[in-house]
Amino acid sequence: MTSLAIPPGAALRVVGDVHGDAVAFRYAAAAQDRFIVQLGDLTDHGPDSPGVLRLMFELIDQGRGLFLLGNHDLKLARILAGQALRDDRVAQATAAQLDPPLRARVLQEVARAPAWILQGNALFVHGGFHTDMLDGPAPPHGLDRPRGALARALYGEPTGRMQPDGFPERSLRWVDRIPHGLTVYCGHDRRSSDGRPYVRAGALGGRAVFLDTGAGKGGHLSWIDLPPLALESRRSAAPPPRIAPPLHRSAAGYRRS
Repeated sequence: MTSLAIPPGAALRVVGDVHGDAVAFRYAAAAQDRFIVQLGDLTDHGPDSPGVLRLMFELIDQGRGLFLLGNHDLKLARILAGQALRDDRVAQATAAQLDPPLRARVLQEVARAPAWILQGNALFVHGGFHTDMLDGPAPPHGLDRPRGALARALYGEPTGRMQPDGFPERSLRWVDRIPHGLTVYCGHDRRSSDGRPYVRAGALGGRAVFLDTGAGKGGHLSWIDLPPLALESRRSAAPPPRIAPPLHRSAAGYRRS
C-alpha cells in the first residue's frame, strides 16, 4: 500500500493533535493555498471524532493533506481490526461512533499513514525523534505493534515511570539528539504553558516544536504555517516558523487571540 507524501513546492499548514475537535479542525483546514500536514491523534476525547475523520479523508481524496500516524489512530484501527488490546474505554467509545464505511476507511488510511516524513530541514512526526529517522522514509507498518524508531514516532521516549494521572512519564532527552539545523514538528505531549506551541532547543543545535495544545481535552487546536520546503536537506539554520495564534473556545465559538 502506497504511503502518502508532501507534494513538492507546497506551502504547508502543520496542525497539532485534533482529538475529535471537528469544528476547530475544519477552521484549520479551510486554507486552500496550503497543504495540510496533521501530526496524528485525529480521534478520541473530543465531541466529533467521526467528523474529524471524514474531513481528513476528504483532504486526502482532494490531494490537500495527509496525517502522520499517531498512537490514538493506531489504537483505533487495531480495535476495529478485532485485535485484543488492554481495556481502553475512550477508543472503544470512538469505535462505536463509526459506521461500517468509515470503519473500513480508517483501517485503510491508518495502515498507510506515514510514521514520519523528513523533508528539507524539517521532520514531521507524532511522538518524538529518533536518529534512525534520518536514514530514510518510515518503513511500512500496517497495524503491527510498533518497535524501535516506529515506537518513538508514536509514543515519544517513556521513562518507565507513571505520572500521578496514570499516564506514562515521557522524557525529552531525544531533543538533544536532533542535529543542527533540523526542526522536528511533533504533537503527543502537551508541553505548552501559555497556550501556544512550545519550542525547545537541543544540545546539538536542532529544535523541536510541540503543537499539542489540548484540542478535544479542554484546550484548543494550534497550527504553524510553513513556506515550501526544499526536497534536499541543508542542515543550516532553518527559518523560524510562523506560529498562528491559537484558537480559543468562547461563547461565540472560535476566535483568534
